[in-house]
Amino acid sequence: QVQLVESGGGLVQAGGSLRLSCAVSGTIFSINVMGWYRQAPGKQRELVATITSIDSTNYADFVKGRFTISRDKNTVYLQMNTLKPEDTAVYYCNADVRSRSYLSTKNYWGQGTQVTVSS
Repeated sequence: QVQLVESGGGLVQAGGSLRLSCAVSGTIFSINVMGWYRQAPGKQRELVATITSIDSTNYADFVKGRFTISRDKNTVYLQMNTLKPEDTAVYYCNADVRSRSYLSTKNYWGQGTQVTVSS
């Protein structure tokens, strides 16, 4: 079994910063792509950023230059700077995990952490 646990969300004023963390635990052989997605009220979940096992990154246009994704072993981080009210959403961690060398990769989600940016 694999679990993803996010932390670091909260309330911040516009222009402020937050750092999200997501720890992956359980039976892990390898982790391929890790990423962050977000879902605002009444909207679909959308990609924020992803990072591969060789640290290749991809960002949504609306966070380029403001957010930075990174990873350290089984933890992925999202440093969010210059936050805007429109960044308010529940942020979800996502990871492609291979639990055993002979098993295929499975995709997992965290439970989400609320980020609220006040104007």
